[in-house]
Amino acid sequence: MPASDTLSFLMAWAAAPLRVASVTPSSPSLAALMTSEIDAATGPVLELGPGTGPFTRALLACGVKEEDLTLIEAGADFAGMLRHRFPEARVFEMDAVGLRHLALFEGPVLGAAISGLPFLSIPPRKTQAILEGVFANLRPGGALYQFTYSWRCPIEQTMLDRLDLEATRIGHTFRNFPPAAVYRISRIANANRYDWRIR
Repeated sequence: MPASDTLSFLMAWAAAPLRVASVTPSSPSLAALMTSEIDAATGPVLELGPGTGPFTRALLACGVKEEDLTLIEAGADFAGMLRHRFPEARVFEMDAVGLRHLALFEGPVLGAAISGLPFLSIPPRKTQAILEGVFANLRPGGALYQFTYSWRCPIEQTMLDRLDLEATRIGHTFRNFPPAAVYRISRIANANRYDWRIR
């Protein structure tokens, strides 16, 4: 990991600790766990809060094409860095809540989404809007992969129930600072109560 990435992350955290939520970029161990169920056959992938790009690099190593990556990054410095490092990817400098109202894709085309967003510090209404935006663009069978430093899923069970979603812990790693766990968040099989169309 370049020392410049660590410094960039530390500066971003100092400026907005609730948005960045960590003083260092995610480790290769966490990146490998986050992308362990993704491969070249997954197709287009959405990444929320990529920061300096550790998960982005892991996605490329899994066989995902750079042109199949859409990166949503709210920080201007990080967004510029991502455009330079991954010129064939689509990089949008925006809040992820905007996914609910912006048509970035023509229908549900995403095979997966991965998230570095600190949902434990994001208000419930905003969390719901982000999840609605993500799942409106995921194909059937697609999932959102989310990491957390907490002992539980960062998405509250009441929110998962409201949106017909379920969370499955797929692993944890102590080779990250702080140690982290990864959850797969997916639609409940045969659930049809919730209308996923962007409203």
